Amino acid sequence: MILRFFLALALLPGLLALSAPSPTPSLRPMSAAAIVDRMLDRNPGLASYSVRVHVTTHMFSFPFLSPTLEGTSYYKRPSKFVVVFDRVPAYAAGFSKIFNNVGDPGAWSHDNVVSYDGTRMWSGRPVYVLKVAPRQYSDILAYAHAIVDPENWELVVMTWHYRDGGTISMHQWYRREHGYDVLAEQSAEINFRVHASSHATYGKYQLNVPIANTVFTGGK
Repeated sequence: MILRFFLALALLPGLLALSAPSPTPSLRPMSAAAIVDRMLDRNPGLASYSVRVHVTTHMFSFPFLSPTLEGTSYYKRPSKFVVVFDRVPAYAAGFSKIFNNVGDPGAWSHDNVVSYDGTRMWSGRPVYVLKVAPRQYSDILAYAHAIVDPENWELVVMTWHYRDGGTISMHQWYRREHGYDVLAEQSAEINFRVHASSHATYGKYQLNVPIANTVFTGGK
């Protein structure tokens, strides 16, 4: 009995070490500009694309509608991005704006101050957080948080925080297509003025195709 007691004491430190949680992986701090540069360098050979987008929406508060939107997403390097929907009912205009507000990281700094806001855990791994705040004071939008996965420098979540306490959170998933890392799906949870959700799926990409600049300026 005594021998077993001392044997247990000898094994205790090792058992505690095995049962203790492993330390949280850490990321070295980076400037916001450096993180955005890494995001933009994900697809160095991608000059442009167009892709059809299918969006389903559900309103969980009045007017309790579920519009479906069809559109085309356009991108042109270095920082031109727009989603043009074929037809948007007036009551669903806010949904179309969400997809354009994610935009291209290279264009965030045009109207916003982009700053490093630390790290956090996301899906079991550490990620970077950027704060994107309007350059000019807004009495509606306070700021947005962009969560960037350093494993592949994808924007995985963007959450807008409004001054009335409302939020809109957009999650993004990607796929490989012809060697490029492109958006596959987006899902938004909306708790700002209305309670709703939306889900977007992306079709086949037309890569490195000519796109007129007028596409990004509403045809002007």
